[in-house]
Amino acid sequence: MATHTFTPTKYHITMAAHEPVLRIADGDTVVTTTIDARGGDASDTIVAERGNPQTGPFYVEGAEPGDALAITFDRIMPNRRRGFTGALIAERILEPAFVRTLPPKREVNWDVDVDKGTVTLTDEQSPINGYTVPMVPMIGCFGVAPPRKQAISTATSYVNGGNMDYRGHVAGVTVYFPVAEPGGLFHLGDGHAVQGDGEIVGTGVEISMDVQFTARVVKNSNIIWPRTENDVELMAFGNARPLDEALQYATTELLRWLEADYNLDTESASIILGQTIEYEIANVFDPAYTVVAKIRKSWLEQLAK
Repeated sequence: MATHTFTPTKYHITMAAHEPVLRIADGDTVVTTTIDARGGDASDTIVAERGNPQTGPFYVEGAEPGDALAITFDRIMPNRRRGFTGALIAERILEPAFVRTLPPKREVNWDVDVDKGTVTLTDEQSPINGYTVPMVPMIGCFGVAPPRKQAISTATSYVNGGNMDYRGHVAGVTVYFPVAEPGGLFHLGDGHAVQGDGEIVGTGVEISMDVQFTARVVKNSNIIWPRTENDVELMAFGNARPLDEALQYATTELLRWLEADYNLDTESASIILGQTIEYEIANVFDPAYTVVAKIRKSWLEQLAK
């Protein structure tokens, strides 16, 4: 197992079977950087086309269609001070009558202090200038090459991952993707210093990042939609529109996960999920909405007895 340091010079605004920028072995670690959603790098200089430009893709040896690619985020950290967000909740999330009362759209800047772990509004036009929230760095858009030789915009999400904008994708989690192309072809970008559920203003606090991840191949997986786990929970993702379709995909994927990994039949898994499942709305701004279906691992401990 090796650690690779990769400095990107080219970025993609689609996820596809692009030429890999680096080939790594199963179990290897990569230290790299991402730029912000508008193409701004660590010096706040625009170096790529806007639209969640992606670093990568990375080819993982041994990953074949039918496998899962497991990506563990070892470190995610902003590498500059300025972040930016939209200033208004998206019209699609508000009552139509209220939309007619909205002020003009604009963006605001935030000061991201890594040492203090804070994100502070810096906008003299705002009466809440200086408002501060804790920093919770995350990656908003990442995934593998999609099936059927598709090239899918990084504005949206699908079975391969993409712009899911889930605030739980922080350092320490492992995310699983279905492999559709040899090597998986892992892309990543769109870092947020912090973001609320749903990405309801169309952004998190957008910023460039220093990232370290470790890649692992899971052979012969039954995965169809992305999955995530941390120390506490199993999480399955559905990316679709309307919202109820995303919920259906997420629920089905979590059910399938419990059947495969905990040797449960559909009825038994349904009985457990019926009283323990939790849902989050990860994103309601992008073309495809994202719903997370999850279960605490503690509910599954007694199954091993």
